[in-house]
Amino acid sequence: MQPGEPSRTALGAAAHRAVHQVLERGRIFADPLAVRILGADAEAAVRDAENNPSRRMLRLFIAVRTRFAEDALAAAVARGVRQLVVLGAGLDTYAYRNAFAESLHVFEVDHPATQAWKRQRLADAAIPLPRTLTFAPVDFERETLAGGLAAAGFDPAKQSFFTWLGVVPYLTAQAVLSTLEFIARLPGGAHVVFDYGNPPASGLDRDRFAAQEALAARVASIGEAFRSYFETDALHAKLRALGFREVEDLGPVLIRERYFANRGGSLPDRGGHVIRATTV
Repeated sequence: MQPGEPSRTALGAAAHRAVHQVLERGRIFADPLAVRILGADAEAAVRDAENNPSRRMLRLFIAVRTRFAEDALAAAVARGVRQLVVLGAGLDTYAYRNAFAESLHVFEVDHPATQAWKRQRLADAAIPLPRTLTFAPVDFERETLAGGLAAAGFDPAKQSFFTWLGVVPYLTAQAVLSTLEFIARLPGGAHVVFDYGNPPASGLDRDRFAAQEALAARVASIGEAFRSYFETDALHAKLRALGFREVEDLGPVLIRERYFANRGGSLPDRGGHVIRATTV
């Protein structure tokens, strides 16, 4: 992202979530606030999606990763989770429709510029700030995640859940693993859901490879280039070495089986993944 400006990819992801509510009627993931938080941008996002049908696969992946994360969160709350940390929150709306508001406190972590922009969007849309939400602005060039969360009142002794969606590809592998190490070491136990991509050079047909290259070029052109990819087996090994006991990884094949079982066509066995890992 550009200095002093909100993340443009955060706006793009929010647009995909909103468009999914309109064009697919929220079939995979229903979010009653997704269109509302976009405000005047919602109509243009729908028109853009209709004019660029090649972006539908990305839109559906974004819907899947959000659905997977929120389903996993619901199961984790039943297992004792009392804190949710939304890393790189962007325009995520979970805190404003929290189904567990009586028992789950939400911390939204993001760059100060992006967070200020979001708060203005919330005000413009007349979406109230719940008492169970705490904003944790963190400038990672000057602060650590641990420091930002501590300042916001996060309790490391409570079992916690982290969602980290649409962020990992934009970080270095070292930054990703450092964050996962912090989560794994929390004394109260933790769960994390994040998405990642396999290296694009193999396993994709020509059309899908071209689509992935076009996406990489598009995000690079706005100053938010992809910086990391992971081989699945190697990532699982790193997670277990950090202390995560349970790892559930949905790659393209399992995503299709779970969410698109009745659809025709082929799906590669490499590409975008969404993964859940837990230390408890």
